[in-house]
Order: sequence, then structure tokens, then C-alpha cells
Amino acid sequence: MSNRGLEGVVVAQSTISKVFGEEGRLVYRGYEIEDLAENASFEEVCHLLWHGELPDGAALDELRSALVAERALPSQVIDILRALPASTHPMAALRTAVSALAGFDEEADDLSRESNLRKAIRLTARMPTITAAFDRIRSGRDPIDPRSDLDHAANFLYMLTGTEPDDLSSRIMDAALTLHAEHGMNASTFSARVTVATLSDTYSGVTSAIGTLKGPLHGGANEGVMRMLEAIGEPERAADWVRGALDRGERIMGFGHRIYRTLDPRAPILKRLATKLSERVANTRWLAISEVVQDTMREEMDRRGKKIYPNVDFFSASVYYTLGFPTDTFTNIFACARVSGWTAHIMEQLENNRLIRPRAEYVGEFGKKVVAIAQRA
Repeated sequence: MSNRGLEGVVVAQSTISKVFGEEGRLVYRGYEIEDLAENASFEEVCHLLWHGELPDGAALDELRSALVAERALPSQVIDILRALPASTHPMAALRTAVSALAGFDEEADDLSRESNLRKAIRLTARMPTITAAFDRIRSGRDPIDPRSDLDHAANFLYMLTGTEPDDLSSRIMDAALTLHAEHGMNASTFSARVTVATLSDTYSGVTSAIGTLKGPLHGGANEGVMRMLEAIGEPERAADWVRGALDRGERIMGFGHRIYRTLDPRAPILKRLATKLSERVANTRWLAISEVVQDTMREEMDRRGKKIYPNVDFFSASVYYTLGFPTDTFTNIFACARVSGWTAHIMEQLENNRLIRPRAEYVGEFGKKVVAIAQRA
């Protein structure tokens, strides 16, 4: 008997995070996601995921300094980004650059925890630099060097836009990174663990994860949400648009989740962030469309006897768009946050490693015989 998509199959024990699908809760190392998003920085969350505990002041300063020191890219990696066609998807550019970084790391094949922790810091520091650099290169602009006086979220925004963000934008970006940092044994995390379980290296594991996250059934869904909002255009059109799409059997992006059977706990946090940001920039259009879509989906699902709730992608799309990110870079933001979780899982996998080798149930034919090629139809 097979479980399609490995649904319900437990493949590892983990102390990193827990998703409570029936209750709509998400816990990182014992901390509720709402508490972390409100009261901890992304850098603190990275320390929590990698070390199992929140840092004290000295440990946080040390981690921040380490991240700042690793932000810059080798010039050869910038050259690789310049060589890519401008039509390259930003996630493909990120995947290529992360793979290339292994060649510039002398300890790439060192699987010790100490080495992998250093690589976790390097990758977390550099993936925003890659994302921002490629976005500027493809539009004919030069990359912006990272700044050492800005925190992780603010520096990301600065490298992308060329403008130092205000405190509210920085705080919202920081919280969004925290919300995407970790989410149990999802598809991309499983890819990372499968790769390093062969005793391959951290860069290979993260490259595998990026490739997995790129798909629209995983991280790429947030791009679909923004394209849906743009297609709707105005709040007045949203209800009819949703009903028409449902009548045609189309999927409404940003709704439903493989694990949650109630509201994704990250969705209301992102809605609050979207509200604050929209009010600050005096542009509530995308939020207003989103709210009509959410209300219409609730009414239509009730009428059809179903329960489908918004997920993390639904409100993150309007947040990222308002912050200035092009739509096709949304999944890169997801990756830049989730690399902290991926690398935590990579280190956990290697602590008590066993090759991950599932089996497939063969349902093909038997007894066939080779026919000479001249006689084959």
C-alpha cells in the first residue's frame, strides 16, 4: 500500500518546529509563532533555530556581526548573475548562485556541525544579496553593496530599492522573514534533508531546497496571489471575479493548505502587517481587494459546504508588493527566510544520519519479451 505524496508518513523526529494542523498553531523550538513575530528579530529566530534557544545580548551581537561580515558576494558570483539572461526567473538565478558559492567555500565539504553553522550564516547572509543583485542586474542597474550598519531585514530592502527603509518597513520585513523561517517537514525541507542524508554538502542541500520551493504548489504560490490581485484590479470586481473562477473550477490562489485544517496562524499576522503598511503608504487597494476575496471565499465555501482558509501566501503577496519587491521575486523572499530553517534541519539530519531511501510500489506489467526492432510496430 502506498501513501501518495508520502502523506501522513513520519520520516524523522525533530525538535525544530511543530505544525498543529487541526488547531492552527505553529511553534519554533517551543515558542508560538505569534510571540516570535511580535517580540523577536529575525536574527534572534535564526539563533533559536540553529542553537535551540534564543540568544542573550552578547550572542545576538556576535551573530549579527557574523551575518554582516558574510553579506558580500565573490565578484565571480556577480559575474555569473550578469551572464544569465534577463528573462531568467529570480529563483533560478538564486539556485544557480547558491550552487556556485560552494566553489568559493574551502569548507564546503566539511560536514561538522561547526562548519555547517558557519555555512548557515553565510547562506542566510548572502541569499538576500543574490536576490537584490540579480533584480538590479536584469533591469540594467548595478548591484548595491550591502551596508554594515543596517540589520538583516533593512539591508535586504536597501539593496533591492537603493533607499534606506523607514522603521515600519524594516519591522514588517523582519516579521515576514520570521513567519517564513521554518515550517516543519515541508517539501523543500524534505529535499534538503534527503540530499544531505547521502552525506552530500550543505550547499547541495540548500540548492535542492531552492529548486523544490520554486514550484507553484510550494513557495511559488505567493506570486500567483499577486497576479490574481492584479487581474482583479479593483475591489468592486473582486466578488464576481472569485465566483466566476470558482464556477469554472479554477483554484483561488492563497487558500487552502496541505496541513492546516483551519486558519493558517501566519495569515492574520500578515494581514495586520499589510494593514499597517497600506495605511502608511496611503494605498489600500491591494488590501481592499484581498479582504473582498477573503469574504467572498468564506461565503462561497459555506454555501458549498466546504472549509478553505487563507494561508501564509495570501497576505504576504500584498505586503511584499507594497514594500517594493517585483512579483517574481516573492518566492526568493520566502527562500531567504526559510534558509534558516533548512540549515537547521540539515544540521539536525547529520546529527543522527541515516540515508533516506523510500520505496515505490511497482504497478507495471510482467512477462514482456523483447521483439526484434524490425518487427516492432
